[in-house]
Amino acid sequence: MNSSATTPGSRATAVWSLAGLVLLTVNLRAAITGISPVLGDLRDAFGLSGTEVGILTTLPVLCLGVFAGVAPVVARRFGAEAAIAGSLVMITTGIVLRVVQSPVSLFAGTVLAGAGIAMGNVLMPAVIKRAFPSRVGSLTGVAMMLMAASGAIAAGLAVPLGEAGGWRLALAVWAVPSLVAVLVWGPLAVRGRRAPDVPVSAPRDEGSLLRSPTAWYVAAFMGLASLMFYVLMSWLPEIMRDAGYTPAAAGMMVSAMMIVGIPLGFVVPVFAARLPDQRPLVGAVAATMVVGIGGLLLAPSAGWTWVVVLGIGTGSAFPLAYTLLSLRSSSPSVAAGLSGMAQTGGYLLAAAGPLAVGVLHDATGGWDVPLVLLLVLVAPEVVFGLLAARPGLVRPARPQARPEKRPVLEPARTR
Repeated sequence: MNSSATTPGSRATAVWSLAGLVLLTVNLRAAITGISPVLGDLRDAFGLSGTEVGILTTLPVLCLGVFAGVAPVVARRFGAEAAIAGSLVMITTGIVLRVVQSPVSLFAGTVLAGAGIAMGNVLMPAVIKRAFPSRVGSLTGVAMMLMAASGAIAAGLAVPLGEAGGWRLALAVWAVPSLVAVLVWGPLAVRGRRAPDVPVSAPRDEGSLLRSPTAWYVAAFMGLASLMFYVLMSWLPEIMRDAGYTPAAAGMMVSAMMIVGIPLGFVVPVFAARLPDQRPLVGAVAATMVVGIGGLLLAPSAGWTWVVVLGIGTGSAFPLAYTLLSLRSSSPSVAAGLSGMAQTGGYLLAAAGPLAVGVLHDATGGWDVPLVLLLVLVAPEVVFGLLAARPGLVRPARPQARPEKRPVLEPARTR
């Protein structure tokens, strides 16, 4: 943002910029979380199969990984503010397209909204650091809280809004805050300078993270943690509806799971940063996930209990993985590269979860096999988490220098 946004003489601009950040963060989850509670209505309205519903729930997560690498390129070309304004236009347009009575528009709108969210997700931390460098920690914490809260609100209101005005209202209502955000970011884009953003890969002179085992451990842990969250966010309403809960109660369960995780977004990073070894936290996360998923499998009638347990597990896993990005990095550039690598690879891994669960549900006609699969996946999550949480730093591998060509010597005389 314009550097004047942080000077004493431009308090109004600073307030405007802060409002833009708030509006950006509240639009980075609602378009994703608000769709899962009305999946049954969408399936009936469009005649979707379980596999197609799984694809629909997978597309936003897939976009988070695919388009994460596009955001810095667009920001360098047009400026961060213009890129964010464009991402919000994409979110708004995608939400509107989803309410058109056409399966093509439904899927195309989901891709467009997911791409916009991916770009905003990547650019938001860099903009905070550049516009409010003295308040990076507090504003990042507020941003995480707002994203979690808006996601929970969207999931909780989806069914009541659907009952009041149909599934179209439940989806279309979130175009309003995104449109307001576009109007706020428009002037910021015009005023903003075309300054380069934080890179998403480590500089060449620091070596390649792709050759660092610890970097892969962190990325895998983040990916599996994200997979667990998005599978539960996408399918928990259907699981609980099939267990006998009303659609409204099933939708509120997703909202409750995310609400439980809101305070953990603050507590877990602070606690993890104070510990010399974060492996005990990984073990605690794994234990809560086993109890919660096992409870859904064996005693779904106690669904609210397992929802709270899963809220603790999923609400702790991602903040822990996010904190490890900094704790395992030796410099800001390494942290940026590790973050880009983990977000791209992690979200691409997570995207396979909702689709796989949808296919398994179609093939087996129930939720037992998908839940057993989630239980099995806790094992690699804890293994990679323990490896990523060991004390130490990521060591980017420097490319080996090519050996210099020596001049051709005359053959030695034969003695």
